[in-house]
Amino acid sequence: MDTALLFDLDGTLADTERLHFEAFVEVFAQEGIDLDAAAYQSRIMGFPGHAIAASFLPHRPRAQAAAVMDRKEQLYRDRITTVTPPLGAMVLLDFADAHRIPYALVTNAPLANAERVLAAMGVRQRFAAVVSGADLPHSKPHPLPYLTALEQLGAKAARSVAFEDAGSGVRAAVAAGIPLVGVTSTLKAEALLVLGATFAVADFTDPRILALIERQMGRR
Repeated sequence: MDTALLFDLDGTLADTERLHFEAFVEVFAQEGIDLDAAAYQSRIMGFPGHAIAASFLPHRPRAQAAAVMDRKEQLYRDRITTVTPPLGAMVLLDFADAHRIPYALVTNAPLANAERVLAAMGVRQRFAAVVSGADLPHSKPHPLPYLTALEQLGAKAARSVAFEDAGSGVRAAVAAGIPLVGVTSTLKAEALLVLGATFAVADFTDPRILALIERQMGRR
């Protein structure tokens, strides 16, 4: 099938931002960095680890900065127990399965994080692919993570649908030519639309989502 669904992870498919924020606060405090919510949202959310390290730890040698980021990721993973999917997400996955629409996770998070969260949600085996920008030459906002997922699924950008909540991810999906549904967990609807979202939703129960997917499948 030419159609695929492509999901961002943190803030889109999983409400994990609080755990990320708490882990960053604890680890950065050990480095003498006082991280507040505003800085987290503007300088961390949606950015890959190497960019975060460059922003907050430019005084550290690269290996030391990477070690700090590794401590943060391990602390974050240790805090993951169960993750409750957002409203409508499981219904959407059931719809995709029933219509044989493959879906993938496309994230800037380390692969170990993505695998841990999907396992905690009980949906890992349902995803045809998991693409981490951390393992690619370019991460979001570059389109490569989305283009890689499309290639792995054998899908076409113009016939697929992406779901994102943060600016870097929206830019990546739009640059890849994928119609995008913005999730307002991070940015307001107006900001998502300006960045290129087809429309914005509060959660996955919005009926426009299934209508868009059906159009992408050529059923409308």
